[in-house]
Amino acid sequence: MSTFAKRERLLLADLLETAGPEAPTLCEGWRTRDLAAHVVVRERRPDAAGGALIKPLASRLEKVLEEYAAKPYEELIQLIRTGPPRFSPFQLKQVDEAANTVEFYVHAEDVRRAQGDWSPRELDPVFQETLWSRLERTARLLGRGIPTGLVLRRPNGQTAVAHRGTPVVTVTGEPSELLLFAFGRQNAARVEVDGDKDAIAKLSETKQLGF
Repeated sequence: MSTFAKRERLLLADLLETAGPEAPTLCEGWRTRDLAAHVVVRERRPDAAGGALIKPLASRLEKVLEEYAAKPYEELIQLIRTGPPRFSPFQLKQVDEAANTVEFYVHAEDVRRAQGDWSPRELDPVFQETLWSRLERTARLLGRGIPTGLVLRRPNGQTAVAHRGTPVVTVTGEPSELLLFAFGRQNAARVEVDGDKDAIAKLSETKQLGF
């Protein structure tokens, strides 16, 4: 049975292939070639990937990303499709699902929604529940640095507090859209935002949402 991570991986590879190496993405400063290099390095170069979180390793990560971005684009796409090396922990289904389901979903939307003719995907309820579960667990981490209170709310009334504080902004939408919002894709997420006008303006401009 195909897992969500595997499905999103293959979709991301297809989207990157169709878009070509120089298409825009929602990742600031990155074209599709840069995004593809990021995905490959994250899985295949753990010696460098830690630079995304550990500042002393950031320069090494940047160098390795440049090296991979210089590879033939078709090679990067194939590396994404085939997945991590044989002995990588990402080869374990449980690790793949935990680490890559959200990662690949968000990056697939980074490619799709940077194009002018995109429309929302129809996601099945089980996948939406999976995304909500992940969002509930990580909401406070994703919202830790923002300048206002933030509550994420599903249409069914379920909520997750991303940041405690006042004034409070409430963002309502499907889990998939709330996830994109919480990962810093505020302008591309199909959500409704309610609260103090100044707080909403600050939230829409902040670079502090997400990792």
